[in-house]
Amino acid sequence: MQKSNKTPSRGQWGSSFGFIMAAGGSAVGLGNIWRFPYITGQNGGGAFVFVYVLCVLLIGLPLLLNEIALGRKSGRNPVGAIKETGGSKFWQSAGVLCVMVCFAVLSYYSVIAGWTIGYIFTELINIPVDFEDFVQTPLYVIPLCMVFILMTISVVLGGISGGIEKAAKFLMPVLFIIIILIAARAVTLPGAGAGIEYYLSPDFTKINGKVILSALGQAFFSLSVGWGLMITFGSYLPKNNNVIRSSGWIAGMDSMVALMGGLMIFPALFALLPGVSPDEGPALVFNVLPRVFDQIEPFGNIIGGMFFLLLLVAALTSSISMLEVPVAYFIDERKWSRKKAAWTIGLAAMVLSIPSSLAAVDGNFFNKLGFNFFGKQITGFFDLMDFFFGTLAIVVICLMLSLYTGWVKNIKEYASELSMGAVSFEGFPKKAWIFFIKWICPIVIILVLLNMVGVFGEPGEGG
Repeated sequence: MQKSNKTPSRGQWGSSFGFIMAAGGSAVGLGNIWRFPYITGQNGGGAFVFVYVLCVLLIGLPLLLNEIALGRKSGRNPVGAIKETGGSKFWQSAGVLCVMVCFAVLSYYSVIAGWTIGYIFTELINIPVDFEDFVQTPLYVIPLCMVFILMTISVVLGGISGGIEKAAKFLMPVLFIIIILIAARAVTLPGAGAGIEYYLSPDFTKINGKVILSALGQAFFSLSVGWGLMITFGSYLPKNNNVIRSSGWIAGMDSMVALMGGLMIFPALFALLPGVSPDEGPALVFNVLPRVFDQIEPFGNIIGGMFFLLLLVAALTSSISMLEVPVAYFIDERKWSRKKAAWTIGLAAMVLSIPSSLAAVDGNFFNKLGFNFFGKQITGFFDLMDFFFGTLAIVVICLMLSLYTGWVKNIKEYASELSMGAVSFEGFPKKAWIFFIKWICPIVIILVLLNMVGVFGEPGEGG
């Protein structure tokens, strides 16, 4: 281990299991349970699922390994990792962008997480809530968002093994138990077979360029590549950790939760609200599903409460890592204490969350704020933040990091880093990873970027 670039306040993972749970929790977020089902519905069901799994294996996993290798080799945060490995100011800007992305996304992601807290209680006490009325009531939304950020700060204050790892070891098993319970109930509802067929029976005639680019975008979004999260978490790994095996578990957990998310939603939707379109968009979770839970007998409200608790847990496991990235930066580069960094960044995220909370309220400045991006009109502060920080910046970072390790530096050094503690990586797997990082990943990412600026037709988000 490179002790020269570690500081006592940084900490280290106590076990491989703790790292897998924490990194898996970072990848498993609202993107799997909230975003994956409606993106699947918009792109033809089972055909999209098939393409998504391929994208995770062929693009997402190599990029995930790339970030972990950079983090463990340097023992630093995203900015320090590139600086430590000899990168110029230009390449260090990718690390700066990682820190900015995590801070910015934490601010508006916490708004959605706050909604889930509110819905836990409305489901449990069985009071119907109109989603539009709820999100347009700042008196509810802003305090709930701040409660969520306080929960995130409290975990990060505990450090790596005492806070993040301990929380992940508890939260991730809870998350899996709730998913299994809800999915088991959903697939046993009368009429659920139509939803299962829609979700898992691929119609390959529906696979086109749009579906492939959407699947690629979702793979980026759900695996947490391009955020600097895996660089930061990798920096806390000892050299004897089998990164290949750990990354396989992380990608597997992430994909399984996404797939199980569909099994929770589509069977119940087709069984209980057959007239509702499965491509309802984000409203599918907060508008449609409460109506589904109302019809489940017995204990529909309990199942509804468990579902939104699941969303909360998934959001928390991700928000912890989002806060940890800027915290690690200020600990490493500015020599701040963990307490000062966590509170300062967390409170700043609270302030920035207010415009995102107000963006749902019709008629105000943050609701009307707009920007035209290559012909794509983006309206509302929340959507602007999501597009520029939660989508575009992530794709740019993925491209820069793959070019940095693949072309600017000697990629064989990073391949050797992955081989430490993983003898099975030697030979063909090592050569394949090098080929993908040097050639396949940059080409695919450039195609996603070109799609986002409208080269292939209407501007899209790539996911």
